[in-house]
Amino acid sequence: MKFSISFFLMLAVCPAVADEPAMTYTFADVNYMETVAWRPERLPEARIVFGERSPLQFSDLRLPSSPPPPGGYPVIVFIHGGTWLAEWSKDHTEPFAEALTEQGFATWDLEFRRIGNRNGGYPGTFEDIADGTDYLRTVAETYPLNLDQVIASGHSSGGHLALWLGGRHRLPESSPLYRADPLPLAGVISIAGVNDLELSLELGDRTDVLTLVGAESLESGAARFAETNPARLRPFGIPQTLMIGDRDSKWRLDMTERDADHANASGDPTKHVIVPGANHMDVIDPRSGFARGVALEARQILER
Repeated sequence: MKFSISFFLMLAVCPAVADEPAMTYTFADVNYMETVAWRPERLPEARIVFGERSPLQFSDLRLPSSPPPPGGYPVIVFIHGGTWLAEWSKDHTEPFAEALTEQGFATWDLEFRRIGNRNGGYPGTFEDIADGTDYLRTVAETYPLNLDQVIASGHSSGGHLALWLGGRHRLPESSPLYRADPLPLAGVISIAGVNDLELSLELGDRTDVLTLVGAESLESGAARFAETNPARLRPFGIPQTLMIGDRDSKWRLDMTERDADHANASGDPTKHVIVPGANHMDVIDPRSGFARGVALEARQILER
């Protein structure tokens, strides 16, 4: 079944832009196994190692084919999903990162330790996301990147990690995840993300969030949720866009709506975008054209 969609449904948590262009997306009701066969059309400009503790501490840099603007390319740090599990690498979202690059953004497509990898979960997953993002300062010494225009984006569990990047500057120095000078972000775009860990456990029975933080229950994991749940770290002080298909799970739709309300109530300008006709995996299908919609949201964040 295919769905051709030429509009977004914007909830009134943030006013839509009046002259926002209509776009057409073709969603194919993608299932999880189909994504295994997705491959990018070309190699990245560079695969760069950002750490020495694990062979998974690397990222792919892709650059647009157009000449860089005077200040360098704007950057999207992209974080893949897969329930934070070792079984899901970034292979399945590489074509989507490639599609974002075609929209004029340099993409920094992170790989990282996950549950099942040595030291994955807490704290390794978060350390890798933090250190890999901060390593862009080193990358920008060689490649034309605009570090004043960096947006974090991710899908599913990667959406959670992208939002966490947006709030990590609020971590206390006592946290193992604290970094003294985190790279500032211009904004965050979560795509069908597990945006609020504790609410996801409540609404969706996502017990894997307990595994992620190494806790047996919400009560015993309270201290770690305070460090790892983006909802606990707001306000971020930057714009956020929370995107989700209307054919995604009901619990995820409810969680996203409540998280958008919470973000706005905290003072963070947050847009809640429901995408008609899209299921959980459709939103990262490189054939759907949806990367154009994500790029549009990124450009609007940078224009604020």
